[in-house]
Amino acid sequence: MSTPSINAKTYETSTPTQVAFLGLGVMGYPMAGHLATTGHSVTVYNRSPAKADGWLAEFKNTAGAHAAQATPALASRSADIVFCCVGNDDDLRSVTLGQNGAFAAMKKGSIFVDHTTASASIARELATAAKAAGIHFIDAPVSGGQGGAQNGLLTVMCGGDADQFEFIKPVAMAFSRAVTLLGESGAGQLAKMVNQVCIAGLVQGLSEAIAFGQKAGLDMSQVLDVIGKGAAQSWQMDNRGKTMVADKFDFGFAVDWMRKDLGLVMDEAKRNGARLPVTALVDQFYADVQHMGGNRWDTSSLIKRLK
Repeated sequence: MSTPSINAKTYETSTPTQVAFLGLGVMGYPMAGHLATTGHSVTVYNRSPAKADGWLAEFKNTAGAHAAQATPALASRSADIVFCCVGNDDDLRSVTLGQNGAFAAMKKGSIFVDHTTASASIARELATAAKAAGIHFIDAPVSGGQGGAQNGLLTVMCGGDADQFEFIKPVAMAFSRAVTLLGESGAGQLAKMVNQVCIAGLVQGLSEAIAFGQKAGLDMSQVLDVIGKGAAQSWQMDNRGKTMVADKFDFGFAVDWMRKDLGLVMDEAKRNGARLPVTALVDQFYADVQHMGGNRWDTSSLIKRLK
């Protein structure tokens, strides 16, 4: 996989802040880059040290690239805000808890901001652990995909304390178009689950519509141009419709990641009693795509089942 890059964003930075960023994957790498290019002093950590060293080399001439460290604790010890974007609940525990975790080293009163798409329960668990350590925790999953991270246009959904949110918001705007507080700890993760439920239904509907039109002999690129100006318009149609027609599925957010997210949704639905028949069905459709070898195809590859 190529190194994620960032595209320049016009942004008037907040007061330069000492930050750390834990996790330099396809999302975290450019997010940390935007923090550095907007003047914040950024120390990074990644499980694979070569990625952190590569990030530091790429951004060494920016205003803010500071250092790469060998553990989350070392990266976090001087930060006022620690940002994090890793894979799942277990990854999150590994970078926060224990002797080498961030919580053991963070300054009293500093803030941990988690951009991982994880469970609401881990958000509440870590908020409690952070409070015991004299620090603060905000769950802040993002929407916008790899393109949003590279362009600094992510949507950030937050749960946590209002005062701490107001402190981190202008800093997080370095890589975001909107940063919104939605409630107490866990609210950000729950909002991200709502987001994924919406996407699952929209992509399945778009897949069926395109497949139907193709079977009917229509020029679907032309049809999408027409209906995209009416009530059927959506982000998925505008950004994935024609690539689905062209049978191209290498545009970021992978099927494996969507299945992980929908697993979180279904677990939460069992807990709160929500009925999600369409989401459960689409989750199984994504399992079909995995069985076709499409683990790393993007989420619009649902249409492959219909061809």
